Amino acid sequence: MELDVVELSRLQFALTALYHFLFVPLTLGLSVLVAIMETVYVMTGRPIWRQMTKFWGMLFGINFAIGVATGITMEFQFGMNWSYYSHYVGDIFGAPLAIEGLMAFFMEATFVGLFFFGWDRLGKVAHVIVAWLVAIGSNFSALWILIANGWMQHPVGAEFNPDTMRMEMTSFTEVLFNEVAQAKFVHTVSAGYVTASAFVLGVSAWYLLRGRHVALARRSITIAASFGLASALSVVVLGDESGYEASANQKMKLAAIEAMWETQPAPASFTLIGFPDQEARETHYAIHIPWVMGLIGTRSFDTEIPGINDLVTEAEARVRSGLVAYDALMTIRERRADTPAEVRATFEDHSADLGYAFLLKRYVDDPREASDAQIAQAADDTVPGVWPLFWAFRIMVAIGFSLIIVMAYFFWRSSFRSQSYPRWALRGAVLFMPAPWIAAEMGWIVAEFGRQPWTVDGVLPTALSVSHLSVQELLLTIAGFTLFYTVLFVVEMGLMLKYIRKGPVEDVAETEIWEARHEHRLRTHDGNVPSSTPAESLP
Repeated sequence: MELDVVELSRLQFALTALYHFLFVPLTLGLSVLVAIMETVYVMTGRPIWRQMTKFWGMLFGINFAIGVATGITMEFQFGMNWSYYSHYVGDIFGAPLAIEGLMAFFMEATFVGLFFFGWDRLGKVAHVIVAWLVAIGSNFSALWILIANGWMQHPVGAEFNPDTMRMEMTSFTEVLFNEVAQAKFVHTVSAGYVTASAFVLGVSAWYLLRGRHVALARRSITIAASFGLASALSVVVLGDESGYEASANQKMKLAAIEAMWETQPAPASFTLIGFPDQEARETHYAIHIPWVMGLIGTRSFDTEIPGINDLVTEAEARVRSGLVAYDALMTIRERRADTPAEVRATFEDHSADLGYAFLLKRYVDDPREASDAQIAQAADDTVPGVWPLFWAFRIMVAIGFSLIIVMAYFFWRSSFRSQSYPRWALRGAVLFMPAPWIAAEMGWIVAEFGRQPWTVDGVLPTALSVSHLSVQELLLTIAGFTLFYTVLFVVEMGLMLKYIRKGPVEDVAETEIWEARHEHRLRTHDGNVPSSTPAESLP
C-alpha cells in the first residue's frame, strides 16, 4: 500500500468535508431562526416579521442550495477513494446514510420548495408548519450523518464475520442510540445554532451601522442574541458531554487533546497552554489548572485518565492479541467449513483486537511475520498528531467562551437597554462573524484527526481503507475538486453579499405603513390612521 495514496485520499476528503461544513452550521441554525421568526409573525400578525422571515429565508435558501452541491460529492468519494472501507463496513455505515437521503433530505428538499413558493398558496398556519418541517428536516439530516460518523468513532452494534470478511450489523438500535453519536449530534447542532445567530447578529449590526432597515435589524439582533446565548451555553455543556464520552471510548484522542504523556494522579489537571513535543513526549512551558481535566473527563475525584505512554503499552498488547485473531482468521479462510471449533473459539476470544493486527499491514504483508520492532511501531502509530489536536481544541474552546460573552452582551442590551447598541459593539459583531465557523472547523479537526490512525476506531486502519488509485489520479481529482469548490465559494459569497447589500425587498411598503400606523397609535392612543398615510393604502 502506497502511503502517498493514503495521505492524498485523506487530504481530498478533508478538503471537501471542511468546505462542506462551512454551509452545514448556517443551514442548521438559520432554518430554526427563520421558523421562529415566522412563528412570531403568525402569532402577532405584524408584517415586519414576515419581511424578516422572507429576507433571512432567502439567505438560507442560497446557503442550502450551495451546501447540497458540496455534500453530494462527498458521498461519491466513499466509492471512489475509499472502496475497501465501503466494502468492509458498508452494511453498517450505509444504513444511516440511506435513511438520511430517503427520510431527511427528501423531506427537507420538498418543504424548502413549499416554503419559497407557498407564500400566496398556503395559509399562515400551513406555511409556518412548512417552515418548521424544513428546520426539522435539516436537523434530521444532521442526525443520521452524525449517527454514521459516531459509529466510526465508537463502533457498536456490529461484529466481524470471518466467513464474509466484512463487518455486519447485529443491532440497529445500538447503532442508533450510540452514546457518542448522540453527544456529537446535540453538540454539532448547537454549534450550528450559534453560527447562524452570529451571522444574523453580524449582518443586522452592519445595517444599524449604516442606518438601514433599522426595524428589521433591531428585532433580528434580539432574536439572534437570545437564541445564540442559549445555544452557546448548550455548546459548552454538550461539549463537556463529548469529553466525558471520549474518556470512556476514545482514551487516546482525549490524551492527545490534553498532551497528557503520563498518567497523572486523579483528578488530572487541565493544560491551559503549552507546546507539545511529540518526539520528546513532553509539553514545554505548560500551564496547568488543577483538577479540571479529571472533572471534565471522568466527573470524579478518584478516577485516573490514562496517559499516552500507558495507552501505547496497552495498544502493543492489543496488537499481539490481534495477531492471534489474525492467525485464526487465516485458518478459517483456508479451511472454511472444515475449520476446527477451537480455532473459531480462539478467533472469537481475540476478534476485538483484530484491527490492531491490521496496523501491521503498513509494514509487512503478513502481520504474523512482523518483528518486535514493527509491533512496537504499530502500537506507536495509534498516537495521533498531538500538536494540531492540542491547539485546535483550545482555539475551539476559546472561541466558544467568547461567543457566550458576545451573545450575553447583546442579549443584555436588547432586554434591558431598549435595543440600543454602541457603535464599537456593532463593529465588533461584524468582525466576529467568522469566529463560529472557525470554531466549527476546529471541532471537526479534533473529531476526525483525533481518530487517526483509524477509519473506524479500533476496527479498520485508514491505511487499509483506500481504493487502488494512482498518485496522478488523486492529484487530478484534488485539483478538480479544489477548482469546483472555489467556484461554488465565489458564487456563494457573491450571492450572499449581493442580497445582504440589497436588503429586504418584499413587503416593504406594507411593513412601513403598518409600522407608521402602529407608531401613531402608540403616540396618540386614538387608533386613527396618521393623516400622512392614505387610508385606502392600509391593509
